[in-house]
Amino acid sequence: MGEVSIMKKSAVPGIVILVISIVIVLGSQTFLAPCVHEDGSFGPCHWAGQALLGLGGVLAVLAILALGMASARMGVYLSSLPVCALGILTPGTLIDLCHMPAMRCRMVTQPAMIILFSAALLCALLGAILTRGKERKP
Repeated sequence: MGEVSIMKKSAVPGIVILVISIVIVLGSQTFLAPCVHEDGSFGPCHWAGQALLGLGGVLAVLAILALGMASARMGVYLSSLPVCALGILTPGTLIDLCHMPAMRCRMVTQPAMIILFSAALLCALLGAILTRGKERKP
């Protein structure tokens, strides 16, 4: 009975990460999307949005694996950490954004993605800790 409870607790971060990654994927293309240029050209902020879309997709796949593969859950949570770190660093650090601070990419996309990927990172850490606790018991 105790083992089932711990197993359920270690799956909760995976569910939260999946929800966050869905928000990242959908948001990076809609309500959290970076600037759109009036002339239809793509600026660096567009490519930051595309990278965030890809990182969100990878994070969603990892979350699904964490939920489906209890025996590999610790590894999946740990492999989510660099994906989240890249998500935090992508808008504005790894991929430049518009130079004007009042632009949508700087006011909406960057802070939202930093918050979402940071929350996913914390959930992955929590999941790894909960899974580690399960593995340590005889």
